[in-house]
Parts: sequence; structure tokens; C-alpha cells
Amino acid sequence: MFETLTPIPPDPILGLTEAFKKDPNPNKVNLGAGVYRDAQGRTPILRCVREAERRILENEESKTYLPIDGLPGLADVVQGLVFGPDHPIITERRAVTVQAPGGTGALRIAGDFLARTRPDVTVWVSEPTWPNHPNIFQAAGLKVRTYPYFNPHTLGVDFEAMREAIAHIPRGDILLLHGCCHNPTGADLTPEQWEEVARLAAEQGFVPMVDFAYQGFGDGLAEDARGVHILTEHCPEVLIASSFSKNFGLYSERAGALTVVTSDTQATEAVRGHLKKVIRANFSTPPAHGAKIVHTVLTDPHLRRMWEEEVAAMRRRIHAMRHLLAETLQEKGAPRDFSFIVRQRGMFSYTGLTPEQVDALRERYSIYMVRSGRINVAGINENNVDYIAQAIVDVLKNSV
Repeated sequence: MFETLTPIPPDPILGLTEAFKKDPNPNKVNLGAGVYRDAQGRTPILRCVREAERRILENEESKTYLPIDGLPGLADVVQGLVFGPDHPIITERRAVTVQAPGGTGALRIAGDFLARTRPDVTVWVSEPTWPNHPNIFQAAGLKVRTYPYFNPHTLGVDFEAMREAIAHIPRGDILLLHGCCHNPTGADLTPEQWEEVARLAAEQGFVPMVDFAYQGFGDGLAEDARGVHILTEHCPEVLIASSFSKNFGLYSERAGALTVVTSDTQATEAVRGHLKKVIRANFSTPPAHGAKIVHTVLTDPHLRRMWEEEVAAMRRRIHAMRHLLAETLQEKGAPRDFSFIVRQRGMFSYTGLTPEQVDALRERYSIYMVRSGRINVAGINENNVDYIAQAIVDVLKNSV
């Protein structure tokens, strides 16, 4: 039955991690994997998470199923985090939130929901985007097309090209946006550009969907939600996929949520029913542990303050490593300007390195990154930055 199956090549990012593990070079550096790392190169468990888990384990009395739409109370804290307390969307009950297995699961629920209710829509994703975005929506049976986003010459957002393209997106189609910390480029829209996108969505009638995987890693928890707020001010319908993998460090717990903003309460309840139908046919009910951690932290004032401090510390470290890398490259005589790295946000940066230069870094120096030139800035620390910068300079100066 399976003898004629064609082998599938390794995932370009996860496969890179496997190759890194097998590399015997003691100086090897992994800048490919999309996880936060501290100054010691570890992906830490947050202190607030450890305390929340302690409380959960002490008080937990059952492992029974959660409701189809997730842990009771989780929707309230997710909406509070996304929109802010007492936002009209919350008080007017114009949003439904369902728990998902991570941000990826939230996007897949959205895809299945759209395939069920609007099977003819096309999902428009940025070029470039997270490589799994097209996979998710195509697996749900939806058509996927791209719009221009990144200018490889300026290494920033090519907003004029983006604006021209999305101005022609048909009514009812879906425009996928990165809420902050664009993956893979690190280049984000300005508030003024968000306003223009929202205005076009309202005029053209296409529906924004926001992949909100890095809230808190850009400029702050509230600041990073600015784009979402602008969209909801102009557009009656918005889909938002939240992830707690990064800002809670819950990568393996698969904690996420999908929020759908609607025009009125009646539409909200109709959407809720369709989302539950989709979830029931997929994974039936979501996992509990990660959701309980998020809910415990966000509903306890002490743990909430602790979490906000820890998110801020991670954000500051990422910003510091951006500055350190750019400065070290300049000190070592880089033949091009890398100051754009400081202007980008989040864990990822498009370096402008070619696939051939990326290959040379891996082969000569055991520095691993995606062939697009995307690096995870959180993989840099004070111990390896000199090695990384010197390797990049050497490769740039010796490229054919």
C-alpha cells in the first residue's frame, strides 16, 4: 500500500535543527530554530509558569475532557490580552474565542472554518511569510496567493507594492497579516500603514486575518496589539490567531487560541457553533495543561506582574542582541550596512545573505540558518557574537 510513496524532504527549519545536532564542531551555532534562547543558549521555563504549574498540580482533581471550545475562562483572558480590558468588542460580545493547540492549530481551525463556510475564498499571504502558512490553508482546501511585502534592497517593508496589490483583493477574500514581529523578515508595518491597510479592507470588503504569535516581543504587550486595534476599528470582521508558545515559553504545551470578531452578537453565536463543529471533527477537545497555565497567570495579579516583567526581559534581550550584532559586524569591517537589523522587531531578521552565503556559513563555520538568510536573533549571545560576525564578514568578503 505504501511502497510507491515518494519520500518527502525534511522540513527546511526542523531539518536544519537535526543537522545541527549531528555537527561535531564545538563552535557550532543554531540561528535557524524559531525558539527564544537566553544568554546561556537555553529555552527557559518562566518563573511565573513554574509557579502556576505548582498551583495547578496541587489543586487539580481530574483529567476529564475540556469543553469543545476550550478551558472555561480562557476566552476572557485571551480577549483581554488582545483587545485590552473593557474594549467595546468585549462588552458588546462581538467576538468568539476558542482554544487551539498552539498558534498553528488556531490557524488551521480558521482554515477549516473558512473552508466550511466560505469554500471559494482565497487566502492572501505576504511574500515572504512563515513557510507553514501556505501548507496550513492549502491542507484545509483553500486557495493561497501572495502579495508583495519585503523589499530585498532596503531590507524593509515595500509598502507601495503591498498597497497596490491588496487594493485589488476581491471582496470576501482573506488577507493574512502578521500582528507584529513579522516572521521571517522582522520588518513590521507602521501605525500609519496599518491604518491604510484597514481602510482598504473596509473599502474593498476583504477580511483581515492576523497571525499574532509574538505579542510582547516587539515593543510591548499593548504596543504590539496596535495593528489589531486599528483593524477592528475599521473592519466589522477580523480573525486573530494567538499563540502562547513564545511569550509564555509554552512551546511543547501547544497553547493558543482563535478569536473571530463579528458584526453583532447573533453572528458571534453562529460563528461559535461552526467553530465547535470544526474542532469536534478535528481534535475533539483541546489539551488542558498549557491553557491552565495561561489562565492561572493572567488571572492572578502577582503572577501577571511577574509574567509581564519576564516578557519585557526577553524583549530587551532580543533588542540588545540586535544592537550587538549590528555593532560587531561594523567593528569587524562588514562590507555592507547592517543597521537595518536594529530597526527590525522580534526574534527574526532577514540578513540579506544569499543561499550560497548561507551554505558557506554552514559548511565552513557550522553556523546554521535558513537558506533565505533569516536568522533567529535570540540565538545570539555575548559568547558567540564575535564568531558569528567574523564568519559573516569573511563569507561576504570572499563571495564569488
